[in-house]
Amino acid sequence: MRITSALAVAAVLTLAAACGGGGGESPAPGEPVTIDFLSLAWQKESVAANKQLVDEWNKANPDIQVTYVQGSWDNVNDQLVTQFSGGTAPDVIHNDSPALSGFASDGYLLDLKDKLPAELKSDIPQPAWDTVTFDDGQGGQGVYGVPFLQESQVIIANKKLLDAADVRVPTPDNPWTWDEFSAAARKMTKGGTYGVAWPMKSPVNKTLNLALNFGGTFFQTTDGKTTVKVGAEEREVLQRIHDQLHKDKSADPAALGQGTADPLPAFYQGKFAMLPTGVYLRQQVAEQAPDDFEWVTLPAPKGTSASQGAVSQTLSIAQDSKHPDEAMKFIAFFLNGANQAKLAKGDWLLPTSQQAAADPAITTKENGWDVATASAKDLVVAPFLKVNGFDEWKTKVATPVLQEYFANKISLDDAAKRLVEDGNKVLERYYR
Repeated sequence: MRITSALAVAAVLTLAAACGGGGGESPAPGEPVTIDFLSLAWQKESVAANKQLVDEWNKANPDIQVTYVQGSWDNVNDQLVTQFSGGTAPDVIHNDSPALSGFASDGYLLDLKDKLPAELKSDIPQPAWDTVTFDDGQGGQGVYGVPFLQESQVIIANKKLLDAADVRVPTPDNPWTWDEFSAAARKMTKGGTYGVAWPMKSPVNKTLNLALNFGGTFFQTTDGKTTVKVGAEEREVLQRIHDQLHKDKSADPAALGQGTADPLPAFYQGKFAMLPTGVYLRQQVAEQAPDDFEWVTLPAPKGTSASQGAVSQTLSIAQDSKHPDEAMKFIAFFLNGANQAKLAKGDWLLPTSQQAAADPAITTKENGWDVATASAKDLVVAPFLKVNGFDEWKTKVATPVLQEYFANKISLDDAAKRLVEDGNKVLERYYR
């Protein structure tokens, strides 16, 4: 999930102030139960949708009042560590699924599996629940959040350049293979225009999620111990992106060190034709592109399958919440089908709710919603979600190694060796 916010500094102060006394104090007789809801919504539409739903709940439920607390993706996990330790965490916590494993194993999150209303549970498919299911420390599995928004990878393309290339236009039912995608990129590379741009300032999640196209998992677990693996399946996507950059020269080298949205000005100027990216970036294109710029959303390419790694945004309940039942009632309302459709539209992401996914607002062809929503069927649980130490491996090992490889400073063999050897040194500390 993207982690960016213009509210970072203000959010720290707001979060500390709002949650400083701890959510869910016992009410005086006749007073309503109050629960704190930490939201990480940051886009204008998304914040408005979140606040609107909280207002609707409070008007309809005078005995259970929800306080909206604005947080920030930039610092939420550090903030939560402090609050969990001090017993001041909010009752309902917005986060993403990779963060839940550590908090769950430390006993900070409530296991929701016996609290989930049947309607909510059945509306969200099992692959989404898999992203929030972790060992409960007692030999079983616990559910530590309700998954409600997911991100998939798509291709945003310059329609004029796509049409001029006279290539088959892929559809969700018949996406390009990686070979077709590479051939299309080569065909669009001419006259100072590149076929594709790969912004790889943060290369790990993008490449690991796409690696599932070829069955690449990057991790293996034997006898309870997880190690890094970089075999033929893991190398496929890495090699293909590298070939576009350095063999075909169909990928714009100027984009390589950029963040996800940084290449957009060059995209509007026709410097390259296609941008593989998360579905949420469609919002910036829709709002910022020149009026005469035509663009389309294409499905991501497929390998032996079209599978992509799924990471979910989630709502969890703090283990120390004094009002877990009331918190669950609020979550069930907040994440019902109709409301998930509003949240997905506000965040330009994919709802997990099957009811929401059928909403005409997010199946329209306008701004590529039909292609984006259809991509949800390809999402499977990302293996790295279950790996203790993944964040450290990602930061200290995988990010610099992949940046060097895509910049053609090291070979794929060297990259694989470092990912495995240096990576296993990191993971070793987590499995002692």
